[in-house]
Amino acid sequence: MDEKASLLEQLRIDRPPEAGRTGGGRGARSGFLIGIAVVVLAAAGGVGYWKISQAGAVPVRAVVAQAIASSSTGAPVVGSLLDASGYVVAMREATVSSQLIDRVDDVLIQAGERVKKDQVVARLDDSIYRANLEQSEVQAAQASAQLAAARLAATDATPVYQREKKEVAEGLISPDTFDAEQQTYDAAQAAVKVAEENLAAAQAAVVINQRNMQYTIIRAPFDGVVTAKNAQPGQIVSPQFSGGGGIADIVDMDSLEVDVDVSENFISRVHPGQPATITLDAYPDWHIPASVIAIIPTADKSKATVSVRVGFKLKDPRILPQMGARVSFLADAPTTDTAASGSSPSAAASAAVSVPSAAVETGSDPGTGTVFVIDGTTVAGHTVRLGARSGDNQWILSGLEPGASVAVGDFSKLHDGVRVRITQ
Repeated sequence: MDEKASLLEQLRIDRPPEAGRTGGGRGARSGFLIGIAVVVLAAAGGVGYWKISQAGAVPVRAVVAQAIASSSTGAPVVGSLLDASGYVVAMREATVSSQLIDRVDDVLIQAGERVKKDQVVARLDDSIYRANLEQSEVQAAQASAQLAAARLAATDATPVYQREKKEVAEGLISPDTFDAEQQTYDAAQAAVKVAEENLAAAQAAVVINQRNMQYTIIRAPFDGVVTAKNAQPGQIVSPQFSGGGGIADIVDMDSLEVDVDVSENFISRVHPGQPATITLDAYPDWHIPASVIAIIPTADKSKATVSVRVGFKLKDPRILPQMGARVSFLADAPTTDTAASGSSPSAAASAAVSVPSAAVETGSDPGTGTVFVIDGTTVAGHTVRLGARSGDNQWILSGLEPGASVAVGDFSKLHDGVRVRITQ
């Protein structure tokens, strides 16, 4: 029993006095609770202060101005002042037809073939015109012979007339005899004039028939490409049908340009010589350099638009007539003053940004607007130069830096220095 008791005594754990343990635990617990209370009160105060500070703030949504990406070639994409849609048209095109009503003997071209100016594209039946030409040439030869005979008769009558005129003046012959000779002389002179007129008429007939012979050979009016072959051998063609098909349609591919309709509200952004880019619907990733040729000085009252001609600076066989196209009118290149200040065209171009259209307040001037940049808890209004719209986005050419946070909200409540509350 003594050994077991001794072992159990060794295994017993000594505990501190109960009173001391109880008093220390209560002190620690009280300090911990006081700390929690202080934190809760501080948090409650912060929330209250935040609610008080946000009570008069204007709720807005924040968006970030995105820099416009560069093209695949590495050149910066310049924000456009305006975008417009149109079609590729040829300023020089012709429906080649006949000036005669005749039968087609042969067509020497095919659609898609390139032709040169004055190249023969078709031949018409010339049998009748050839016969008329031969007949008129014979008649001209007869008229020429008749004129020669008339002139010979007039030459023979002249000395007799001169002699008898002198004799009647001297009284050697009677006046009646002289009158008869004068009539013979006058008739000979008149016959010469008639023969000359007949020869002129015969020669004119020869020219006409020669011209008709030339009309049976249809030639290309200029260098171009055959876009349509409208006639076949054996078909009857006529000048009256030249607008409805003719023999072939030829287009001068070097005269291609784009015609677009620009709204009257934005025509002030366009001027002759202005740089532009053309994007064909068939090649959406191909931006073709271009420039404004002219603004047609009249408006379409039914559409409230003005037509603008835009020319390609690059010639390419992929550009075809009647293709759909979109034109982006660009800002003019920087002036020498800009270059002297150290700004390069590339730097100016890369400053273009894009923001949602709802973030821009527009005014009476369609070329400028206002955005409100968020600076902490307030906003500041910035006047910006507007480019084109792309979907729901507005391009900004200048006045706003990429990465800037812009407010979207009730513009009637936004002004410089107003406090805002970000809702998203």
